Amino acid sequence: MLQQAQIAAIVPVSDVEAAISFYGDTLGLRLKERRDDLPENREAEFEAGDGALVVYESVGAGKSRHTVAGFRVDDIEAVASALRERGVSFEEYDLPDLKTENGIATVGDVRAAWCKDPDGNVIAIESVGAR
Repeated sequence: MLQQAQIAAIVPVSDVEAAISFYGDTLGLRLKERRDDLPENREAEFEAGDGALVVYESVGAGKSRHTVAGFRVDDIEAVASALRERGVSFEEYDLPDLKTENGIATVGDVRAAWCKDPDGNVIAIESVGAR
């Protein structure tokens, strides 16, 4: 039923302007649309490949401890390097089942890195099948 649907990650933020700066200027997503018609529930939508990332103002911003959105890329090393040049810091983990080296973890055939947006929402960048 949904296999042909376009998927959208929906991320709560405290400040749409800060989110537009981070997701647009820092991560390089193209701002597709702003919705300011409800002042207490402003949002912005970005294009991301065949999907979208929508940010909306919410009191629940940054309260999640898990990954809220992820981006699949071909070359995680190149993307992580380019994002570091734009000021993005990647999380470092040293857990029994997950250890990062220079911000990137390898789990099976997946290589992944995690960063946080201005509200502390966890965003993943990953490559599948890359070594």
